[in-house]
Amino acid sequence: MINLTGKTALITGATGQLGRVMARTLAKNGADIVVHYIKNKEMAEKLVAEIKNMGQRAIAVQADISNEADVNKVRDEVFETFGDVHIVVNNAVKQYEWKSIIEQDLEDFQGQFDTCIKQSVLTAKAFLPKMIERKSGKFIGINTECSGLYDAGTGAYVAAKRGMDGLYRVLAKEVGQFGINVNQVAPGWTVSDRDRENGSEVSEEYNKKIPLNRRGTDEEIADAVLFLSSEMSSFITGVCLPVNGGAVMV
Repeated sequence: MINLTGKTALITGATGQLGRVMARTLAKNGADIVVHYIKNKEMAEKLVAEIKNMGQRAIAVQADISNEADVNKVRDEVFETFGDVHIVVNNAVKQYEWKSIIEQDLEDFQGQFDTCIKQSVLTAKAFLPKMIERKSGKFIGINTECSGLYDAGTGAYVAAKRGMDGLYRVLAKEVGQFGINVNQVAPGWTVSDRDRENGSEVSEEYNKKIPLNRRGTDEEIADAVLFLSSEMSSFITGVCLPVNGGAVMV
């Protein structure tokens, strides 16, 4: 057990396949959780009830995380309810069909920018000032192995995630003096509940490319986020941690 008692964590995209596991994991280790969602209100409410049953506080907040007014509304609601946020996990992302760069719509590039980079800028502006006052905090982004693989057809996604990586490293240098850790987790192709339901956990073709010869699980990604949310990572900042079985090594 890692002790996050007394901490409040905001997880964007918390109703997604990975987001819900991160929310449960941090809650199991004592954190109160802000469950952000964009459309899936039913899952958000279910997740809040689940976290409350663990003995933790939780609320659901709906917002377009790339809209400044929406993010500030979330900030105000969270501060009113919990008083503070100690951990921010920027997990929400909009997915598009992967195409070659010359075939991908320009709107797709903009959408990826909005949900990878703009989201991170807006949540930093909303939540870091209070962390700076307190002189502590954890600001975590979910990146991807794709940003280190550069596969054909991933141009819009990789462009946004590479930009996100640069942003987080600069931010780490800007706020490190205030005791704030800024890090990223870069998952590989992750086994989720959807795979378990569909029996699609194993891909022999993909496994051959991975030194550990398997796909990682959502729990393993959530454990990395838990570590970076805790005081066990107090002297780690500016890191993009690959959790992908060795597909990308840094």
